[in-house]
Amino acid sequence: MNLRRLWAVVLKELRQMRRDRITLAMIVGIPVMQLVLFGYAINLNLRGLAAGIADEANTAGSRAAVMDMLATGVVAPVAEARTPDELVRMLRRGEISVGIAVPPDFEQRKAQGREAVQVMVDGSDTSVQGAAAQLAQMTLDAPARAREAPLASTPPATPIGVVAFYNPERRSAVNIVPGLIGVILTMTMVLFTGVSIVRERERGNMELLIATPLSRTELMVGKVLPFIAIGLVQTTVILALGIWLFTVPVRGSVLDVYLAAGLLILANLTLGLLISTKAQSQFQAMQMTFFVFLPSILLSGFMFPFAGMPRAVQWLAEVMPLTHFLRLIRGIMLRGAGLAEMWVDVLALLAFTAVMMSAAILRFHKRLD
Repeated sequence: MNLRRLWAVVLKELRQMRRDRITLAMIVGIPVMQLVLFGYAINLNLRGLAAGIADEANTAGSRAAVMDMLATGVVAPVAEARTPDELVRMLRRGEISVGIAVPPDFEQRKAQGREAVQVMVDGSDTSVQGAAAQLAQMTLDAPARAREAPLASTPPATPIGVVAFYNPERRSAVNIVPGLIGVILTMTMVLFTGVSIVRERERGNMELLIATPLSRTELMVGKVLPFIAIGLVQTTVILALGIWLFTVPVRGSVLDVYLAAGLLILANLTLGLLISTKAQSQFQAMQMTFFVFLPSILLSGFMFPFAGMPRAVQWLAEVMPLTHFLRLIRGIMLRGAGLAEMWVDVLALLAFTAVMMSAAILRFHKRLD
């Protein structure tokens, strides 16, 4: 082996990497991205869970109990309700993660040692259940009682009950399987679309397609439509296996499940089209897809609790289609909610699709010109 010739090959590869901006970004960007995401954005200690409060007693003791619960920082008040039934409806719509219900006879229950406060939890997220159980073990009104009677003995804790809706058994499969629909669709749809157009260009077929009577917009839409059917087939397979193997419930409408999946498919396909107009090769398209997939799976709430992330990271995650799809699919399958009740996430996916499609068409026209 000639070391001089070997060194020449090494230099050639290094110079080629330096000219390839995508590869250079992967070399530097992936370690930095993972360090920032795992070190700063990922937090397993939940804080600021959206909570609704229904204080039917409205006494000094009940208000003190609620304030002590809020002082822990685990929950943050975002809504008020008049009855526990309103809290249940808010949980079903996904407006809150925790409901705090104080009955009218709070003082009497507390004096008798019976359950005086009820914590309702959205069990579709097992991490929220754990945080609520931890919250219920705290002595809520000890500081208030100590201020009222400083010479008395340690104040008794307020008896608290925790009710987990939608997944009382805390089975992880119930939480993971609906999210897997979104994860798999994100990975496959973006990759398939991003690679397909680049492959046509590499093989020289793009010029032949442009020479046909097809318009450029028709060409792009025609490339996308077959993948919609593929995505729906993938949704069916995951849904059927989840029900058969893991007994995952579908409490909402099956039609809503497919409509939500269709919204995510469209969002991911338009994103893949935009990537395909930027990538120079199939390998670059795969690299760019990885840059999209990694933050999506880490920040969407699929692997790590969304409520534990810093506020700035939550704003970033709101841009990602998978974040909104997870709320939709878990709301439909686990809580029995409808798409109309979660219209904010529906509009977010539609807006993302429109923006990505417009950008992809403009980029595609500019590249051909």
